[in-house]
Amino acid sequence: MSAQRINLLIVEDEKSQREMLEGFLLRQGFSVLSADGGGKALAEVRRAHFDLVLLDYKMPGMDGFQTLREMKKINPELAVVMMTAYGTIETAVQAMKEGAADYLTKPIDLDELLLLIEKVSEKILLLRENKELKEQLRERYRFDQIVYGSGTMEEVMNLTGRVAKSEATVLIRGESGTGKELIANAIHYSSPRADRPFIKVNCTALPENLLESELFGHEKGAFTGAIQRRIGRFEQAHTGSVFLDEIGDLSPSLQMKLLRFLQEKEFERVGSNQTIKADVRVMTATNRDLEEGIRRGTFREDLYYRLNVIAIFLPPLRERRGDIPLLIDHFLQKYSEKNRRPIPKISKEARDLLLQYAYPGNVRELENILERSLVVSRSDTITTRDLPFQVREGVQEAKIDPENKEASLNARLSQMERDLIVKALDEYGGVQTKAARGLGISERVLRYKMKKYRLST
Repeated sequence: MSAQRINLLIVEDEKSQREMLEGFLLRQGFSVLSADGGGKALAEVRRAHFDLVLLDYKMPGMDGFQTLREMKKINPELAVVMMTAYGTIETAVQAMKEGAADYLTKPIDLDELLLLIEKVSEKILLLRENKELKEQLRERYRFDQIVYGSGTMEEVMNLTGRVAKSEATVLIRGESGTGKELIANAIHYSSPRADRPFIKVNCTALPENLLESELFGHEKGAFTGAIQRRIGRFEQAHTGSVFLDEIGDLSPSLQMKLLRFLQEKEFERVGSNQTIKADVRVMTATNRDLEEGIRRGTFREDLYYRLNVIAIFLPPLRERRGDIPLLIDHFLQKYSEKNRRPIPKISKEARDLLLQYAYPGNVRELENILERSLVVSRSDTITTRDLPFQVREGVQEAKIDPENKEASLNARLSQMERDLIVKALDEYGGVQTKAARGLGISERVLRYKMKKYRLST
């Protein structure tokens, strides 16, 4: 951190010492003010912003420790270095306990002073950058940054806003690409834990043995390759939140360990008998039918009820078409800025196709379609030629030509068949075996037809 970015306050009752330090630091390029006692120093801290205070320990009236305590009440993040001629271990330990960043012994070595200011300044810069990053994240994931316009999503967001202020465990459900992680972000960054850690884990990204270590940590030698202790995600997230995506794929043994954590807020690292407590809010997400998993015995019923304290269901994009025009404009602006291009227009024909397409990949698919179209377009207008084949073909299959009776009948039958499959998949939570049984067809035929109509679960 450069000297120009540091505001220093010197608190020293001896005039000669105070003037010497002030003059030296001014020559180094720092912004410096001084005070000859604790009372005046507190008045300065209330009046102006300081990054670092050099505080004398031995002063008449209010001593250094008393002044330090009061300064910390005014600004808990203020870095204070205690200066003392009584440089005993006891004094240093007491200073650290009271919240001092470090201490110096008198007479002050000016080179040592500069090195210490540099060290403390690095910590100040990290804290400042961390704070700015958190503010950016909070801004990015505010509820009003989520794009929607449909009544269905209005209800979802109203519930999400109420949930954010609570400590309740949240289960976010919906098809892939509907924005489950976005909702989890909004909940955390609008919660009382917003300034604390927020850690995300995809439960399908790692095999079971590595996932257990990822979540709960391990001790050195706990298994082959464990060459040192690892701190798990729950321990790292203490006082914050954890988001477990694809929770429906968790193995039975990890389900048991997660259940215990949710009940007791405690766990053991792999290879350890030491019990560790962690204050963590848990949010999970899945696109699986957990109720079907319970019936099959692949998902614990007691864990389900622990996770399902608050359930948020995100509808697929095809069921909230009122959001599509807003999302189109949002993503075009986003990727125009990213690719340093003017925001393109969309021809009426291209926009109509985008509004009619079924989006089996939901919002994520719409985003990818618009980014691709913007990049490949050779003009300032996106036309149907710029849209991916699956959009043009998917909409054309559903269109009906009133002049062609045979085509009209085929189109109607195809659309009816597609709608019945979509309804069955929704009804059975995307479980293809049950959907096929409900439709009276084999699972192989269902998969063929899902591929034909570009459907996914």
